[in-house]
Amino acid sequence: MNSENRDTLSKVPAVTLVFWIIKILATTLGETGGDAVSMSMDLGYLVSTGIFAVIFIVAVIAQVRANGFHPFLYWVTIIATTTVGTTLADFFDRSLGIGYAGGSAALFGLLMLSLFTWHRTLGSVAIDTVASTKAEVFYWVTIMFSQTLGTALGDWVADDAGLGYGGSAILFGGMLAVIAAVYYWTRISHTVLFWAAFILTRPLGAVVGDLLDKPHDHGGLALSRYSASAVLLVLMVVFILVFPQRAARRAH
Repeated sequence: MNSENRDTLSKVPAVTLVFWIIKILATTLGETGGDAVSMSMDLGYLVSTGIFAVIFIVAVIAQVRANGFHPFLYWVTIIATTTVGTTLADFFDRSLGIGYAGGSAALFGLLMLSLFTWHRTLGSVAIDTVASTKAEVFYWVTIMFSQTLGTALGDWVADDAGLGYGGSAILFGGMLAVIAAVYYWTRISHTVLFWAAFILTRPLGAVVGDLLDKPHDHGGLALSRYSASAVLLVLMVVFILVFPQRAARRAH
């Protein structure tokens, strides 16, 4: 890629159908992978969060230092945000005892604060402006909060609201379908719709992940967390290889 083309591209992928499929796979993997470390390995939520936080920080540094968009690096960083989000949300909700509603409210506040600060600082939260180091840092912090919120929100709807994992998956899937329809048939800000969809894919992945690996008496299919995580990871790699992604065009 010549320097002129590189200067017109963002460091995040263009938003396509494949992007959303991989994102949902990644968020589901974050749930099964986070549970595998915190529960199956019995490391607990706090220790697991510490491990995933280190991976997240290393991945973000590598992403920020990269010269351009690299699909595998980008999606490794997304997986890092969703795994740390899983264990951090569980720590908030369960270990600190504030419950799913309290955790969801606190994390929603942090997410809105991140978006507000980003917008006030740089003037836009659109992904096609993610090119500078400062914009990337805001982008990844916002994503980490959205992934953490999504876990708490998914648990709240599935458990406290009583919809179960299957019912919650239908609910969040339906909400995403509504956003897609609004995207194509209205003039509502695409940036607002992007972040709404990005946030909602996380609880969808959370409840699907729980549906796969929770015990039968909790409404799950009781599949191995390790095997489910491995299958999801393989599917992600296949999609990345078979459907090459391009970098988003940078806003001018």
